[in-house]
Amino acid sequence: MMLKDFTKLETFLTVARERSFSKASAKLGISQPAVTQQIKYLENYLENKIIERKKNGIRLTGAGEELYRAAVRMEKSIHEIESDVLKIINKKITFRLGTSFTIGNYVLPGECLNTLSETINNDVKLTIDVSKNIVDMVHERNLDMGLIEAHIVSDDLTVREWRDDELVVFSNVPLPKYLRPEDLYEFKWVCREEGSQTRKVISEVFEEIGVSCKNFNVLSEVSNTTAVLQTVKRSRKDTTNPTVSIVSKYAITEEVQNGTLYESRLQGYTMYRKFYIVYHKDNKHNVYLNNTVDFILSGKC
Repeated sequence: MMLKDFTKLETFLTVARERSFSKASAKLGISQPAVTQQIKYLENYLENKIIERKKNGIRLTGAGEELYRAAVRMEKSIHEIESDVLKIINKKITFRLGTSFTIGNYVLPGECLNTLSETINNDVKLTIDVSKNIVDMVHERNLDMGLIEAHIVSDDLTVREWRDDELVVFSNVPLPKYLRPEDLYEFKWVCREEGSQTRKVISEVFEEIGVSCKNFNVLSEVSNTTAVLQTVKRSRKDTTNPTVSIVSKYAITEEVQNGTLYESRLQGYTMYRKFYIVYHKDNKHNVYLNNTVDFILSGKC
């Protein structure tokens, strides 16, 4: 019976809210055919069409609108019941959250972990490492959930989109607002080490715009965002031949605002990437995990 399994209704709610099957797929961490299959199941069960595909998205039918209102009420009730169950259980655990260096140090606000701890009524332990190691620790059950900088494909893990990020060129001296590809050869570079997700994204962008990193004047290669920032900050302030690197815009927000660092973008190109939530598929019914995922996706962090 449909009501015994809220998963399909959750899929329907996500499609309705995102106005897109593909966006719902990314949010839920399941394939688009799986989303379509679950919507088809609901339509067969109700013997009514609930969603119509349009060129610019989707539209709920009359039956779909009724189902949406009912599903929202059910969703609210489930969340209330989960809160009550947690109070009854009162099980003291330490929720193990892992993040990449950029996310842990610069994206999550300081009060986020305290608020999360209050939400799940338990302690939260934060581990910060490179995305690959965070994924490995989630896979090996040494972490309950990870926040990472790159999409991965795994039979054992669920990967869900979280938020957008933008990579920017920065220096400790003023830069032009927009940089042409040929301008990049005039700088001294602090680069991320081989194997990092940030370097992979940057390499793909540079390949697309026809820039060869092999011809850069590379001063050093470092292992994480904090090391990049410190190296550029401490470099000699040379407006003729600046020292630059590329980091998440979140990592330099305060410094750009107070004028100690300066950012620039590639002319005609924006270096976007996604941040993702990852957790083991066996934990998908864990109430603490579900509450944490809902909290992160709510935008409170």
